[in-house]
Amino acid sequence: PIHLPTPSPSSVTETMKHPAKGLARYILPILIAGSLSPLFLTATRQLPSPAAAVPTALFATDDSLSTDSLTLDSLSADSLQRPWPLWLSDGLDSLLQDDIFERTQLGLYVYDLTADSALYRHGHRQLLRPASVEKLVTSISALHFLGGGFQFLTRLYTNGCQTDTVFTGDLYLKGGFDPRFSYDDMSALVEALHTTGIRRIEGRIFTDLSIKDTLKWGEGWCWDDDEIMLKPLLYSGEDCFMEKFFEQLDEAGIAHPTEYAEKMIPADSTVMLVERNHTIDQILMRLLKERDNNYAESLFYQMGILDGATYPSARAAAKKIGTLISDLGLNPNDYYIADGSGLSLYNYVTPELIVSLLRYAWQRDNIFEHLYPALPIAGEDGTLEKRMRNSSAHYNVHAKTGTVRSVSTLAGYATASNDHLLAFCIMNQGIRTTSIGHRFQDKVCKLLTR
Repeated sequence: PIHLPTPSPSSVTETMKHPAKGLARYILPILIAGSLSPLFLTATRQLPSPAAAVPTALFATDDSLSTDSLTLDSLSADSLQRPWPLWLSDGLDSLLQDDIFERTQLGLYVYDLTADSALYRHGHRQLLRPASVEKLVTSISALHFLGGGFQFLTRLYTNGCQTDTVFTGDLYLKGGFDPRFSYDDMSALVEALHTTGIRRIEGRIFTDLSIKDTLKWGEGWCWDDDEIMLKPLLYSGEDCFMEKFFEQLDEAGIAHPTEYAEKMIPADSTVMLVERNHTIDQILMRLLKERDNNYAESLFYQMGILDGATYPSARAAAKKIGTLISDLGLNPNDYYIADGSGLSLYNYVTPELIVSLLRYAWQRDNIFEHLYPALPIAGEDGTLEKRMRNSSAHYNVHAKTGTVRSVSTLAGYATASNDHLLAFCIMNQGIRTTSIGHRFQDKVCKLLTR
């Protein structure tokens, strides 16, 4: 037989840079060998066949990917000796041979940020439901438009005058859609009144909820979703803000009206008495690590008021996100952004869009330094705490999970064995149980980090 030179990783790179050298070194000898003997085939690299590369267990018919279907021995020796990107591609190709994909949908995109090149694409432009991976769209867009120093504000205004211990006039509580507002914050508002010497309020109390429209639920939310209402004034995540405000006024010994109404703060003759705030980092930590839909919606609607509109709808926030999508070189009309949390059944995005946003964030320190620490860490915390433990992906994958009925998604960053940082998005649709998606996604992550 004719013995041909085996390409090394460096020679492959050289061939990619100089195709003519590759033609002379590898292709011409093969053509010559082919005219001499069919035995030349023994000297060339062949992609492993799925049957040879993947254990029989991977082709299970019980709607579940076998837990043993991907081991170090599940790829042929030839595959493991191939250059890293090609070896990774072989492994992902093998995973996709499972017959579960004959009846479910998959979108998968892996991008090498360090090398600035796509590594693997399968259905990366399919429109799919993101579930809570939509929170990445919200978070990255918010960091782009609002900045890492943005704060969620709840303010108390007065419009009137004080005589001794009696305040005559109106009080306004302006909702900033702060999902973290709780007992200490309410105490600070009441203490501000008490410190001025006020012991009686003779007038009216108003709430200003103009940060968003009056709809209490998101577009495309199911009637049986156990979610709180979308209101800009919440107390510990519950719709009981004014009830708690009156309770603390009573405890402070401040007499007050027992009713309130909704009204925008007048533009003049109003003084802000006190404000309470929480940082965007405080919001992102719970939003991403713990999958909190209310936190995501509160961040989403902050973008809707940037153009100065009052009572803006979700469409205003989605339109703002669309401008960022355009900046990425993509067409915002190709997608549908219905809410900020991914709870809506109307959300449709692609793995390509998610990875493009992850790449955009990574290229900008003012976004990445806030986003990356807030992502769940495989085997460590958040929604990934119990996944991928004691594997190559443990601690090397920082990603957002997503789950709604028949949908399981995972997107974020993975550190490969060559220290390259990868951005990836995996979207499983049409699955009977969440565990099916989790097992596949975990195996992909183990391949990315092996």
